Amino acid sequence: MNDKAVSYGAGHRERLRKKFLAGKLADYELVELLLAYAIPRCDVKPIARSLMNKFGGIHHIVSAPIDALTATVGIKENTAVLIKLIYEIMIMSHRGGMADTPIFHDYQRLSDYCKTLLTGKTVEEFHVIYLGADYKLLRDDTHSAGTIDWAAVYPREILKRALELNARSVVLMHNHPVSNTSFSTQDIEITNTIKKLMASVEIDLFDHLLLSANGIVHSAKNMFLIK
Repeated sequence: MNDKAVSYGAGHRERLRKKFLAGKLADYELVELLLAYAIPRCDVKPIARSLMNKFGGIHHIVSAPIDALTATVGIKENTAVLIKLIYEIMIMSHRGGMADTPIFHDYQRLSDYCKTLLTGKTVEEFHVIYLGADYKLLRDDTHSAGTIDWAAVYPREILKRALELNARSVVLMHNHPVSNTSFSTQDIEITNTIKKLMASVEIDLFDHLLLSANGIVHSAKNMFLIK
């Protein structure tokens, strides 16, 4: 790269940095700035746009598997690891917040966590969040992972785990990877089955969140689907 190109690249990156500090970066520019720290001496704007076009958004980029990231021209393993590191930091940040603060004090965090955790998944996953008596996070378990439109749910296993953790409340989460629909009839039935089973030992079902393929988080509680 000649001196003029290096100078232009440095100047452009400094402009991006200043726009970031001013809170004025577009989504693709956020990706571009991140890549600039991982890939020096290279015009990363085409790579950033390629990632956005391929995955459809930042959530999908950071949650993508490493092999899918490295299949993108310009993305090597080290860069993919940095992107995945950002994702893991996001997950741990949400979990830390839920461990420190009762969930009902910051319900948006729970919704954001559901979106961060399940965006980009290609199969249905069913997660169970176990809460203590203070409604703070005890544990988040991946209960099961299935196919593109189904995941097994075992209510008695959820009850057993809740008792092991001395949980006083649980939150269910799952995704619809290929459907923009809200809760199915089966989703509602299993939700209420789990609620009744938990109630038999005085454990509350706090909510069931669903992330549909269009990125919308649905709440069974807010939709009055939990009886």
